Amino acid sequence: MDNLLTAILAVIALVAIASFARWWLLSRRPSLGTPEDRATYETLHTTALAAPALRRGLDAESASSTLPHLRTLLGTRTVAITDTVGPLAWDGPGGLDDVADLMSAAIGSGTTQASGSAIVAPLAVEGQVVGSVVVMSEDASAGLARATTEIARWMSSQLELAELATSRTALMEAELRALRAQISPHFIYNSLGAIASFVRTDPERARELLLEFADFTRYSFRQHGEFTTLAEELRSIERYLVLEKARFGDRLRIVTLVAPEVLSVTLPFLSVQPLVENAVRHGLERKDGDGTITVTAHDAGTECLITIEDDGAGVDPEIVRAALSGRNPSASVGLANVDERMRTVYGNAYGIVVETAPGFGTKVSLRVPKFSPAVGPAA
Repeated sequence: MDNLLTAILAVIALVAIASFARWWLLSRRPSLGTPEDRATYETLHTTALAAPALRRGLDAESASSTLPHLRTLLGTRTVAITDTVGPLAWDGPGGLDDVADLMSAAIGSGTTQASGSAIVAPLAVEGQVVGSVVVMSEDASAGLARATTEIARWMSSQLELAELATSRTALMEAELRALRAQISPHFIYNSLGAIASFVRTDPERARELLLEFADFTRYSFRQHGEFTTLAEELRSIERYLVLEKARFGDRLRIVTLVAPEVLSVTLPFLSVQPLVENAVRHGLERKDGDGTITVTAHDAGTECLITIEDDGAGVDPEIVRAALSGRNPSASVGLANVDERMRTVYGNAYGIVVETAPGFGTKVSLRVPKFSPAVGPAA
């Protein structure tokens, strides 16, 4: 009996301890805030959920993905997203016929229109109306009209970001096409000439060089992907230098120092190779005697630091400034193009840095962030 009583008392004690511990933990739990705080959080959370679809642009798919979040934000019986012609997504009673005149007025004037139970707020990108938000409610109050207008403005800002991303991609593609067009005919002619010179004297060497030339041109003119890995870019540079060494012979020395941990860094396609070509064409070709090109890539914390250095003829810094500003792009193969693309992708802080002077060679440096939301996957 005593043992049973002891066991019961022990259980009661454990329950009491557990209850006290639960009370103590709950009493120390941070407050979730006032109802106003919670409402603010829910609103911000819902807009964050709606943003990714809008960042893809305005179409039926993005409108359908966004619509449930708009219903949560507005709480109306009908909510819809339209382009300038008609609905892209519609949820709730009613249809286009019920708001056709109102929608036409909102799109034509670029201002929110309300009549009876319906409100239509325009969606605009860079001042151009591209669609509208439609809500229908039994109580289409002035407050609901203001809320619909503000949500439409927020949606417009997300669509502008989508337009900006599309424009940036188009600019990158145009600049890449321009760079491919600039791949030196002089280099191609000299490479084929060097290959031809080995056809009779060393056919196996000629065959190897022809394969290197084919791989180099295949990489340079590939039609997919705006980004690549540093490892792929360095392989293309190696092929390029093999072809140039066939022409220069022992006059050309090559030093490569690359940290293994940066080989997987993703960077804009053809952002290093043109700088190496620039070192050969504007540095070593204009120098008597031997010359050395040094390519380095180091781990610099959150960035990869890449340098291309030659001990060639060097150049007047003013000529480089003119090339980078676009005043004399022919002065340097791809220099302005690479600089512009780096700034387009990563921001103005990531333009290339050129150190040079006549008779003292040239050093070009570029920094590449290891992680950037602006960078797509390497192809």
